[in-house]
Amino acid sequence: MEQLSLFDDRPKSTPLASRLRPESLKEFVGQQHLLGKGRILRQLIEQDNISSMIFWGPPGVGKTTLARIIAGTTRSNFVDFSAVTSGIKEIKTVMAQAEANRMSGERTLLFVDEIHRFNKAQQDAFLPYVEKGSIILIGATTENPSFEINSALLSRCKVFVLHALSSDDLYLLLQHALESERGLGSQKIRISEDLLRMIAGFANGDARTALNTLEMAVINGDIQGTETVVTPEILEQCISRKSLLYDKNGEEHYNLISALHKSMRNSDVQAAVYWLARMLEAGEDPLYVARRLIRFASEDIGIADSRALEIAVAAYQACHFNGMPECNVNLTHAVTYLTLAPKSNALYVAYEEAKTDALQMLAEPVPLQIRNAPTKLMHDLDYGKGYQYAHDTAEKLTSMQCLPDSLSGRNYYRPTGQGMEAEAKEKMERIEELRKRL
Repeated sequence: MEQLSLFDDRPKSTPLASRLRPESLKEFVGQQHLLGKGRILRQLIEQDNISSMIFWGPPGVGKTTLARIIAGTTRSNFVDFSAVTSGIKEIKTVMAQAEANRMSGERTLLFVDEIHRFNKAQQDAFLPYVEKGSIILIGATTENPSFEINSALLSRCKVFVLHALSSDDLYLLLQHALESERGLGSQKIRISEDLLRMIAGFANGDARTALNTLEMAVINGDIQGTETVVTPEILEQCISRKSLLYDKNGEEHYNLISALHKSMRNSDVQAAVYWLARMLEAGEDPLYVARRLIRFASEDIGIADSRALEIAVAAYQACHFNGMPECNVNLTHAVTYLTLAPKSNALYVAYEEAKTDALQMLAEPVPLQIRNAPTKLMHDLDYGKGYQYAHDTAEKLTSMQCLPDSLSGRNYYRPTGQGMEAEAKEKMERIEELRKRL
């Protein structure tokens, strides 16, 4: 728990990322979907109409910084509270001070970092103070608030999703660090644009990682007279990821994931495991790889082996729990299973064809027989007229048409004979025969 001035003097001994923390929205980089001109969060800040909120996003995207800027812009007393080191006792102490501040006409903005680490009782302790306005609560979390924050507290907060910063955003931050007097502007530093972009790519959307890497590279740079020179060799030592130094503009990132995907599609286990290792040893985020495996499980395997999706999701969770390097074998497990699984792209084809029809027929009305009729007016307008309840039949099946007339007879999902999809194909054929008899 820390109560302090928002932007106190930051000596040169403090880390670069801390010295360069933005002090206003004008300096803040990224999150234009929230902070761009006319966007909702910017309007709330500028109109001094802030209420309790949750910032959900990955590390290093500015959650803490944005909370500090809000407190400064809205003239609130800022209290920095860590869910890692604080408990119920500390919460009650802060709440008592906040209530006293409210009685004297002063607002308290309470920022809780990693709010998902609080248990239900700790989160509940904030509720009465949020409700009566003693505090404006801003919680920061890297986890999905729907699962990690109890519903009573969540219902009293607006949730804003912050995105990972783009490579261009990070490149601008790095340039600013080299030019700013608060950063490295007082030093003569020579580093190429290519190396700055490599640092931006290595940081994977995290501003803190980008600035820390730059600072480490400068500290270890070659002193040539009055100038500090950062070379590719020095940067390689700092990030311990040699292969990233050859990744111009992220092209290799996409080449590698393409190689992994196509090797799995071609059922080539040896190649798939190799490309997985290339990605992980280059510093790729294992959660990114896991997300792509989840997509692959449905796009390239689907009903042919539905367990593939379960295993891909389990691998994602294992990566989340273990992190690198422990999760490398979890990903190898999933990659090997997906590579050897029977392949079918029938689900992918089905959705793409249905999407084409849906986009061309957005105004196509839902057939009356499958509309819901919760009111008398809707019932009088024939909503639900002709509906046939499948559970009332012995076959659990009716002849009722569920597609619009203009799409009657369309076949989007056409199962192959691969794996378990052969069984799905037989089921569909039996259902169709029954429907014709009905």
